[in-house]
Amino acid sequence: MRRLWAPWVLVLWAATLTVAFAAQPRVERLDLRQQQDATELTIALESAVEFRLFTLSSPDRVVVDLLSARLGPSALPLPAGVGVVRQLRAANRPDGSVRLVLDTAAGVTARAQVAGGGSATGVQIRVVAAAVPAPAAAAVVPVAPAVATAVPEPAVATPVPPSPVKPAVVAPPASAPPPADPAPSGRDIVVAVDAGHGGKDPGAHGPRGVLEKDVTLRIARALVDVIDAEPGMRGVLVRGRDEFIPLRERMERARRAQADLFVSVHADAVRNRSVRGGSVYVLNEKGATDEAARRLAARENAADLIGGVSLGTRDHTLASVLLDLSQNAALGSSIEVADDILEEMARVGTVRKTRVMQAPFMVLKSPDVPSVLIETAYISNPEEERRLNTDQYRQRLAAAIFTGVRDYFYRNPPRGTLVADLSRRRLAEAVEHVIGSGESLSAIAERYNVSVVRLREVNRLAGDDIRAGQVLRIPVASRT
Repeated sequence: MRRLWAPWVLVLWAATLTVAFAAQPRVERLDLRQQQDATELTIALESAVEFRLFTLSSPDRVVVDLLSARLGPSALPLPAGVGVVRQLRAANRPDGSVRLVLDTAAGVTARAQVAGGGSATGVQIRVVAAAVPAPAAAAVVPVAPAVATAVPEPAVATPVPPSPVKPAVVAPPASAPPPADPAPSGRDIVVAVDAGHGGKDPGAHGPRGVLEKDVTLRIARALVDVIDAEPGMRGVLVRGRDEFIPLRERMERARRAQADLFVSVHADAVRNRSVRGGSVYVLNEKGATDEAARRLAARENAADLIGGVSLGTRDHTLASVLLDLSQNAALGSSIEVADDILEEMARVGTVRKTRVMQAPFMVLKSPDVPSVLIETAYISNPEEERRLNTDQYRQRLAAAIFTGVRDYFYRNPPRGTLVADLSRRRLAEAVEHVIGSGESLSAIAERYNVSVVRLREVNRLAGDDIRAGQVLRIPVASRT
């Protein structure tokens, strides 16, 4: 059963989070420039922070994690790519860190050095990325051809009895070192993020005139930023500016992007201004049935593909079965990821519906892409309108949605993705924890920096009930 937080606990948690983030050093400036045969990123901070630097391949990139910092407004916009760095991405992460990702055109070596440190001048971290030189071709040493010579016939001799020969002692061959595990590889998981409304359709508005179309676009951009900062995941904005896009076209844009998940962001409104809280929706049975009927009726158009299979080349019965299988799989995944998102949203603010809702929303009708619609809050509520209009609250909402999405994909990674490879490795690296008296599953999850959902999944737990002496497998944290 999902644990609900009392309102006073939420207020206290939010206040604590605000103070903690305010005390973190800010990233004041980011500079990217070419230096001879290398590219240098300069990170200017208010004061010193711990950081870690590592590289990843397939695709090639350099990752810098500032373990306790926030990205300040003066650091934006991000500099354009130069040299071996194609682009720079940055995002504030849910755990209070900043992740910087340098997408590179080829494999690179990376090193970092720290300069400064005085409170007046701040600190600079310089990250230097240089392309890995191509291996030199091995020198070819000419070998003289062997000369064939005639072998004389052996002379006939009197047989001599063989002398006893000691058996040769054959040393066992030295065992070769185990092959190194290759670098993680695989395609990125694609998440299409749809900012509700736009252009001539402003959506709802709050008592002070804040428009839903503006709020949803800002949340969508923040969500894509944090998705892009996660290795193995890539966000795609369905609407990147203030424009009107028909509902069905939004769904089709996600399908053309070959999205693994479609997330539509909204902010609800009602006449009663005291109503507040978020909700998460997936498609209901009627919406799925209507969409199936529409696609089956139009299948002769031959362009309608379901999971890469054209319905136009199948007879009606087979096309109906294929569509039904695809819809059921997408809906099942939609419900699971929606539940993860809702659980994380409850940690950020009020949720009005404590379970995933179902409705026939047009944007949720994709037959082969799991889809969720998120009502982040009631913009008609004065307090929620005020919070939706702040960068800090929008960032927290985006972080909560992302955490739910990430948890889902680490439990259900699509085959051939980098996340599938990383998930396999992390499961293999799991450690064991013997539960002590009075320990809870949530406290253990916090201690090891993993989610409760992940702990349940790895240990096949139906709920949160555990007992002293029980052994849990603890996967390594997914935030790497």
